Amino acid sequence: MIGDGLAIGIDIGGTKVAAGVVDAGGRVVARARRDTPTRSPQAVEDLIADLVEELSAQAEVVSVGIGAAGFVDATRSTVLFSPHLAWRDEPLREAVELRVRERLGRRVGRRTLVENDANAAAWAEYRFGAGRGEPRLVCITLGTGIGGAVVQAGRLQRGRYGIAGEFGHMVLVPGGHRCECGNRGCWEQYASGNSLGRDGRELARGGSPFAHTLLAGAGGDPEAVRGQVVTQAARAGDPAAVEIVEDTGRWLGTGLANLAAALDPGTFVIGGGVSDAGDLLLGPAREEFRRTLTGRGYRPEARVVRAELGPDAGLVGAADLSRGWG
Repeated sequence: MIGDGLAIGIDIGGTKVAAGVVDAGGRVVARARRDTPTRSPQAVEDLIADLVEELSAQAEVVSVGIGAAGFVDATRSTVLFSPHLAWRDEPLREAVELRVRERLGRRVGRRTLVENDANAAAWAEYRFGAGRGEPRLVCITLGTGIGGAVVQAGRLQRGRYGIAGEFGHMVLVPGGHRCECGNRGCWEQYASGNSLGRDGRELARGGSPFAHTLLAGAGGDPEAVRGQVVTQAARAGDPAAVEIVEDTGRWLGTGLANLAAALDPGTFVIGGGVSDAGDLLLGPAREEFRRTLTGRGYRPEARVVRAELGPDAGLVGAADLSRGWG
């Protein structure tokens, strides 16, 4: 156990890197944010070192936690594979510690920890957010893809090789849309920010009069319709966008029912940027979950709730885990 002092948490996403100094109560007391520079591992590692240098100048920290989108090995030091970043057996902990020592002449804190970003977000929700008090929690993060994690009896369930929880790559539709992981028909191809954008672009490219609001939100360019554009239009009441979000919610509910059959959690916490759609997404998800749940009507149902910590979950969880929890 490292301790309960301040820790740096860093959340690496496909488009941005968010970082902060986090106290023992899960509060972010200092922040920094950058755009993800390129798919180059070295460029991202340089950026992480920049953030550690910047934040460590503002506070004395006990540890550094890095949340990365990808398969992280059981030692929590190497990113084995990332479908959205060009990392293959990337020794991320070693690379970041080396860069920090070169710049500062010392290490920052007593250790650096690499964790899957969905594990980090789930841990934050378990400790400080919507999953408090839940002994068996499944967290689903809906962003560019779908991340997942399981917390049971106060421990993250990482699996034999450290890469459990990659629920987004369960095949729901054999022969379906091609996924960046190499397979077809993965869940994240139907219930993620990418799938929202793909469906929105398809409508906009066809010149549909129902795509007017989507096109306006994308500056008139069908290829600029992304998941966030669809979500914003749906929240504003645009019927076409609402339909796309509802379809995404139903796919989400189908996947949750499959997970309930396998894992039987008490609560599903739904986070990530796509969850900003709120009940426009979660309402259809809950309905589809109940409709397809194995043994429906004869078993207790897990709650399906929205995450509470928003975009801070990943960095808060990574910081807390780096102290030795989870």
